Order: sequence, then C-alpha cells, then structure tokens
Amino acid sequence: MQTGSNVQNSMELEVSSSYKENGSVNHTDPLELDAGALFVLKSKGSWLHCGYHFTTSIVGPVFLSLPFALTMLGWVGGVLCMILAGLVTFYSYNLLSVVLDHHSKLGNRQLRFREMGRDILGRRWAKYFVAPLQFGICYGAVIAGALLGGQSLKFIYLLYNPDGTMKLYQFITIYGVFLLILAQLPSFHSLRHINLISLLLCLAYSACVTIGSIHIGNSNNAPPKNYSLNGSDTNRLFGVFNAISIISTTYACGIVPEIQATIAPPVEGKMFKGLCVCYSVIVTTFFSVGISGYWAFGNQAKGTILANFMSEMKPLLSTWFLLMTNVFILLQVSAVTVVYLQPTNEVFETRFADPKMDQFSIRNVVPRLISRSFSVIIATLLAAMLPFFGDILAVFGAFGCIPLDFILPMVFYNLTFKPSRHSLIFWVNSLIAVGSSVLVGIGAVASVRQIILDAKTYNLFANV
Repeated sequence: MQTGSNVQNSMELEVSSSYKENGSVNHTDPLELDAGALFVLKSKGSWLHCGYHFTTSIVGPVFLSLPFALTMLGWVGGVLCMILAGLVTFYSYNLLSVVLDHHSKLGNRQLRFREMGRDILGRRWAKYFVAPLQFGICYGAVIAGALLGGQSLKFIYLLYNPDGTMKLYQFITIYGVFLLILAQLPSFHSLRHINLISLLLCLAYSACVTIGSIHIGNSNNAPPKNYSLNGSDTNRLFGVFNAISIISTTYACGIVPEIQATIAPPVEGKMFKGLCVCYSVIVTTFFSVGISGYWAFGNQAKGTILANFMSEMKPLLSTWFLLMTNVFILLQVSAVTVVYLQPTNEVFETRFADPKMDQFSIRNVVPRLISRSFSVIIATLLAAMLPFFGDILAVFGAFGCIPLDFILPMVFYNLTFKPSRHSLIFWVNSLIAVGSSVLVGIGAVASVRQIILDAKTYNLFANV
C-alpha cells in the first residue's frame, strides 16, 4: 500500500511540474497555496457539506420576491420563466463542475472563479472582468443581507410596538453589529453546521409564507384577485425584463468554484450530489412561495411578499405566526450573508495574511479582524443609505448574476473541451450564452430605469 501511494505521489508531482512550466499553479500542494486558499477555502468537506453551502448560497430570502416578479410576467410567463431559469442554472453549475473536475485531474485544481478566468480566458479577463464582477456580486449580497436583516428586525419591532419611532437605519445598524461577530468565522468549512441549520430554516419559513398566503387568500381580508398586467405597454415591456433579472438573481450563486474548493479530494462526482440536495430544496421553496403568493395577492404582490401580510400596519395573520416567520428569516439571512462574505474575506486574506504563519497567530488575526470588520461596517452603511431592496436585486441580476451564472459557464466549457460545432452541446451552450448576453443589456436598462423612477420616492436613510 505504501508503494502504491508513493507511485501516485510521484505521478502527481510530474503533472504538477508540467503545469508549472505552462505558467499554472498546482493547488493540490498546500505549500503553494496563498493565505486565502489555505485559511478560508479549506478542502475538508463532503458532498453533503457542499449541498448545505449551495443551498444557503442560492435559497435565501430573495425568493420572497418571486410573487412580485410574477406580477410583471403573469401566470404562464412567470411559471415558465422560473422553470427555465432553474433548468439553465442547474445545467450551468454542472458545466462549471465538469470543467473544474477536468482541470483537477490534470493537476491544476482551480479554487476560485478568477482562477478559472485566468486559465481559460487569460489574465486580463480574470483581472478586469471575472474577479471584479464576482467581488461586486458577493459584496452586493452582503449589503442586501444587511438591509434585509434590518427590515426583519423592524418588522418584529412594529408587531409589538406599531407606534414605535425607531427608524430602519437603526435596525440595520443593530444587525450590522451582529454581522461583525459572524464575519470572524475563519473559513468556509466552519460554516457547514450553520448552513445545515440554514437549509432547515429556509424550508421552515417558506412553509410559513405559503401557509400564510393561502390563509389570507381564503379569508375575508383577501384582496380582490386580479392577475392582469398593470401599466402602459412600455412599462409592461420593461417590467418583463426587470422580472427576468429578479428571477435570475433568485437562482444565482456566483461562487460555484469556491464551494467546490471546500470539498476534500477526490472531487469528481461530489458536486452533482450537492447540487441535487440544493435543487430539491429549490423546487420545494421557490414554487410554493411564488405560486401561493401570486395566487393570494395577484398584481398587488409587493417587492417582498411579507409586506402583503400587513394591511395599513395591521397584521393579517396572528402575531405569533408572523414573529416566528420573521425570526426564521432573520436567522437564515445571517447564514446567507456570512456565506457571501467568505469570497470577499478570501480576497482580504490573500492580500494581508501570511500563509507561512499559523492562521490564528497574532500576525494573521489582527489584519483579519480589521479587514473583515471594515468590510461589514461599509456594507452596513451602504444598506442603511440605500434601502431599495427589490430594485437592487434587479441590478445585481442584470449586471452580475446573468454573466457569471448564465454566460461564463457556457464559454468555459466550450473553450475547455472544444466540442464540435456540429454537436448539440456546442449550440445549446452558444444559444444560452448569446441569449443571456442580450438579456444583460436589456435587463440592465430596465433595472436602472426602475431605480430612477423609484428614486423619486426615496431619500438617503429612508425609513421604508
């Protein structure tokens, strides 16, 4: 057994050497890892842990905006768009996994999205497109998480004190202090138990929202059910693309390589199992909340369906039920926010930490504490200043999530495996990439237009 192990190690070293000659780095050797990969992206997890991470990264409170998206698409268009986005992202994430497995077999395990961009597209693409795009999405998710956490705290406060005078930015600040503590969790792998709880929490509050929508829809307080599309032809057209951006964001991940990096080798086949865990939760939660919320409130569904559970500041459901639902959401959004902090933490760790010293040495702890705290403080400040949750989602979907999750995986696969131009997979990938590129342009215009329209009703630090 020892001889076989030595032979295998010798073969790995040979593959590693050949990759060094071509300018790539062998990420299977801990001695060659930078501090970000060594400390934050520890490869110790199982496929089940991968499923927990994936579920938390995708199934977050953003899916409470799905009924609102359906108000701009209608029944047929909305449900079809949800199904299509689910199929395309499942296919897309599997393509990324296949590409990652391919490079891993060759001795060049890519741990980050920017490394895939560097090896497949070139250094300039990685530096000026892939890396900034992913960092922007992850940090944007942290800002949105701080905003949603503050909104949940304010909702709970108003349940028991309807005449309370505390403002939204105060709750966002309180939540930001909590995030400061969570941000110090050292690695992605250290979140595995938190993300298991997160998976259970998203199932719990999606069930609560579905039950609540059905109850209100059948009660005397139910609003008139009108499923027609509101607005002029121009507004309805822009609304379609705005809704597509929201749905795209709902299914978005943007950190697939970083999640796969947490899996202990051998990696092959484990990612697919993790994705199956995640998408079983997606089917359960997204469609139950989207369909029940739109059924109950029709074209009156708001940016987040929870806002429909209050009528003129009076709850339409029992206080204890709304409290329980919001506590579940508050806890789960904390896990989602910390997951998206990890890639940004990894960037800071790579820049400021010393991989030759212990992770918990003073030399590494002090810059980690300062950089992560500063990151959370800035995100909390931006969330308090710009409380436009639904509109921000649409912008993220158009500018960031569609390129990372719908375009780049197709391009990476075609450039890596070079399938024949007569093959089905080449044309499927090309069609998805081109169609998604068109949606980026139109969706960007639609989402920015919506922000400009809504900005007239909002001020900095608005109490919405």
